[in-house]
Amino acid sequence: MEIIRFKNSDMKEIIELFYETVHSINARDYSPAQLDVWAPKDEQVRKEQLWLESLRNNISYVARMNGIIVGFVDMSHSGYLDRLYIHKDFQRQGIASALVNAIESEAQKLTLKELSVEASITAKSFFMNRGYQIVQQQNMERKGVTLVNFKMIKQLR
Repeated sequence: MEIIRFKNSDMKEIIELFYETVHSINARDYSPAQLDVWAPKDEQVRKEQLWLESLRNNISYVARMNGIIVGFVDMSHSGYLDRLYIHKDFQRQGIASALVNAIESEAQKLTLKELSVEASITAKSFFMNRGYQIVQQQNMERKGVTLVNFKMIKQLR
């Protein structure tokens, strides 16, 4: 596995990974209606345009194995870990840890004091195991559907 900086040409593969992962892996913690508002199929083109700008402005990495993107992560320059998604067929192989290690290393170089994330129910335990603490549970509403996530922070040395 290699961890490399995001390139514009990664975008289509990233969007596909996001939709497939949300609708399969997160299905154990969220209802079909919640998954549909989290990752609506009819917004893929719009999301691709919005995310391209965001991923270019943030510190963004992809993980590749045998030429395939198996995960991605991005963080704002102020320490907000915006997205972390691992391909549905490559879960529990250390990819998320490798990506977050890269982001936390960048945060140290920026001398940030803390990182924050809004973690899904599915990702909450991963972040807790890495030293992130829950600040609060959040009920986010999208198109009349409530999604639960957790605002979490990690103090950096």
